[in-house]
Amino acid sequence: MGKPAQNEDYRIADIFSLPDGERAELLDGKIYYMAPPNTKHQRLLNYISTEINLYIRGKNGDCEVFPAPFAVFLNGDDRNYMEPDLSVICDRNKITEKGCLGAPDWIIEIVSPGSRQMDYYKKLIKYRTAGVRVYWVVDPDKECVTVYDFEKDTMDEYSFGLEVPVGIYNGFSIKVQ
Repeated sequence: MGKPAQNEDYRIADIFSLPDGERAELLDGKIYYMAPPNTKHQRLLNYISTEINLYIRGKNGDCEVFPAPFAVFLNGDDRNYMEPDLSVICDRNKITEKGCLGAPDWIIEIVSPGSRQMDYYKKLIKYRTAGVRVYWVVDPDKECVTVYDFEKDTMDEYSFGLEVPVGIYNGFSIKVQ
């Protein structure tokens, strides 16, 4: 994710009017263009998504997993539009044909070279204030997962290869590697 576009005050309509194939997120009226993910990013995304889906299916759970690109209208306004790498949504009333209206229960972002500041700082604040319950930052370069459990007001780090407990499910953990 690069630097914001100009200092104009953009709206969701501006995101939807981008040329086909161009992806961006909108934070407080500023557009942040997104670079295509690399292979390592996509492997991690596929692995984590599969683990979560298998767990939910095995428990006949109500939550749904949505990998990017999937629209999250975080604050119910037209100045914030996100496409988290993974969104886990347990309240099906939030799911529409356009995406998620409101905060997902669990968001996972996989850090890319250009997204470090966004994932660790700007998105952290947005997700916390919007009501996301748990936020994971998966960092392939540091080989660690930073887990923010906003309900418990905790932050923990786990090295790749260790079991990472999933805050929204008791007894479920994922070994990210």
